[in-house]
Amino acid sequence: MNLPNKITVSRILLIPIFVIVMMFDFNWGTMELFGAEMPVHHFVAALIFIVASCTDWIDGHFARKYNLVTNLGKFLDPLADKLLVTSAFILLVELGLAPGWVVIVILSREFAVTGLRSILAGEGKIVAASKLGKIKTWTQIVAIVALLLHNTIFALFGIPFDDIMLYVALFFTIWSGWDYFYLNRHVFVNSK
Repeated sequence: MNLPNKITVSRILLIPIFVIVMMFDFNWGTMELFGAEMPVHHFVAALIFIVASCTDWIDGHFARKYNLVTNLGKFLDPLADKLLVTSAFILLVELGLAPGWVVIVILSREFAVTGLRSILAGEGKIVAASKLGKIKTWTQIVAIVALLLHNTIFALFGIPFDDIMLYVALFFTIWSGWDYFYLNRHVFVNSK
């Protein structure tokens, strides 16, 4: 269990804390932040989500810089990312902050690409995250944070940044999913 893997595990351990803080109103009241009114527990949950999301970059940085890439890390890192993002999107739907159909499309892509990666792994091929995949991940994170913070800052100007980012994330989710399948279409074309 090297340092990058410990950081990844910390991300996984933050997920239930994030979920509990987001789902249960601890009577912390409400707050106004740059034109957006929100329950304080949503703000705290957003901070936890941001910290958890940053650990993704940190563990990857240490793994590459110090050549600490392990099979455990290759398994845990994408799992931690999917668990964190999936939890957040499901909570956003539960709280009425994101449309269910958008989240269904996003999560369906995640499951489909995970399935494709499993097939490729069976052939001995490891598919690294593409630039589109990384853009997809970061647009999803920005959208989730904007939704968790009830469109803070942009609410002052009447700009629905949270909704815009959700649809930008949806666009990159679909595009990157199509790209993964197109680049690996041989799996299906050559199947018997």
